[in-house]
Amino acid sequence: MLSPMSAAAGTAALERDAAGRRDRLVRDARDRLAQRRRPTRPRMRALVVRPGGRVGFVSVPGPPSPAPRAAVVRPLAMATCDMDRPLALGRTSFPLPLQLGHECVAEVLEVGAEVATVRPGERVVVPFQISCGGCAACLSGRTGNCTAVPPISMYGFGVAGGHWGGVFSERLTVPFADGMLVGLPDGVDPVAAASVADTVCDGYRHVAPHLPAVLARDPDAEVLIVAGLGRRPVFSPSSPLYAGQVARALGARRVTVVDRRPAVRDHAERLGLTAIPPADLRGRPGAPLTLDMSASSRGLWTALAHTAPDGVCSCAGVLHRGVRIPAGLMFARNATLHLGRAHTRTVVPAVLDLVARGELRPQDVTTTVAAWEDAPAALREHVLGDVTKTIVTAA
Repeated sequence: MLSPMSAAAGTAALERDAAGRRDRLVRDARDRLAQRRRPTRPRMRALVVRPGGRVGFVSVPGPPSPAPRAAVVRPLAMATCDMDRPLALGRTSFPLPLQLGHECVAEVLEVGAEVATVRPGERVVVPFQISCGGCAACLSGRTGNCTAVPPISMYGFGVAGGHWGGVFSERLTVPFADGMLVGLPDGVDPVAAASVADTVCDGYRHVAPHLPAVLARDPDAEVLIVAGLGRRPVFSPSSPLYAGQVARALGARRVTVVDRRPAVRDHAERLGLTAIPPADLRGRPGAPLTLDMSASSRGLWTALAHTAPDGVCSCAGVLHRGVRIPAGLMFARNATLHLGRAHTRTVVPAVLDLVARGELRPQDVTTTVAAWEDAPAALREHVLGDVTKTIVTAA
């Protein structure tokens, strides 16, 4: 909480509508206290992660009946994000304990009186960011900066994300059903689409805006994805693998993943990608599209140093207040760096279309599928081991 990164993140979270964030936390605390004293709603189980990577079920009050624009959903397939391991191990700025999870496909249980686009019984993707769908930011596609809620409002990050709960739970409130929920296409397995709520879309947004122009200049251009470089990378590697899948689906012939971990390189090769250890980058020519998905300052420097003249480097983000970049080299090469958060709700339909057509197969990245009753053990294994992607299915 006192780290430089926490200070930077806190500044962003509180630079607009700080009173709204505070009021929501106060309302939530009062509601929990009231439900303990005089319960009026059925209780449910949710997965909570505590310091030291301890994961377990807790009994919490279930959601109230939905407000006019809201819905209550039942998660059917819940997926880990690459951030969940470092979060659970205390390696991020998000304070613990918290209700875990922000990627899911769910069944709509109940909708508010003003909801028009979804009905009970439908299966939907629930984007991890909270967005209204009607403010100026949402209408322009910038749903990650929705002005109807405080900045960085999202599921699965506890008080830092606005205390919206986690998707590893038996029920979940979606405050803006029409703005957020996207119907699951017929024939698409919820397990296959669970991570469309975040990490699959994150892979897509680093590739899709830039790749068409790159391939127009050179159909054989390489996409270089920098993933785990450290001795023991703490982030799970699903996002770089999804990004590689997206690049191939959108026409890239040459996609290279850089990762220190032999198991990750083997997985990438099974997906039809080229995989190399970091040492093999020496002497390689620059690529016109590079992706830094390492979450490290070293990874960003490496990706930028291997970006070709007039190329683009898209960075998924780092957990540091500041990092060094080779600015002189970038200037000389006229290279562009894009660094920012995803606007996930905006790209979900395009990603689901690729999945429905069979051109993108997120299920090939999944390494573990566990039943709800086995979720605590499966999540502990994910946090303490080297599992790439864990998905929990409801009964």
